[in-house]
Amino acid sequence: MAANEIDPQYPVGRFQRPETITADDREEAIATLAELPETLRNAVDGLDIAQLETPYREGGWTVLQVVHHVADSHMNAFVRLRLALTEDWPTIKPYDEKAWARLRDATAAPAEWSLELIESLHARWVLLLQSLDEQQWKRGFHHPENGPATVEATTLMYAWHSRHHVAHITRLRMQRGW
Repeated sequence: MAANEIDPQYPVGRFQRPETITADDREEAIATLAELPETLRNAVDGLDIAQLETPYREGGWTVLQVVHHVADSHMNAFVRLRLALTEDWPTIKPYDEKAWARLRDATAAPAEWSLELIESLHARWVLLLQSLDEQQWKRGFHHPENGPATVEATTLMYAWHSRHHVAHITRLRMQRGW
């Protein structure tokens, strides 16, 4: 791939956790999470069934699977953060996101179901994040495969995750002239 080409798997680049996370970093991440329901809805607005069933890249998920994946992933993240805020560094259960994306609800349910879920989920998530004090931001959980993760690092990662998947859809739309 040429230096100026966008990686179709990582159109906004890979997640880079800053060495130090500032209050501004957290505020920016919260703003991204607050905006996701609208940006994701806008990304799929007007797409027909055939377009929703189009993979965003060769070998990638369909647009519909991406929308349902965001709901699945962000539900898991929200629960993980709530566990981190109420337990002492709990070990969370990972899940097989590829297997989840193959389940019938991720391949056949209307995108609207997950868009509505994301809207409510993100409203609660943002409300929770806006209420945290410095000590709570430093709490965390243990991921059996990825190691320890703080609330603040996880928040930044899911802001990136939001931009990452919206870019999958908007990039495909640009390529196809949709």
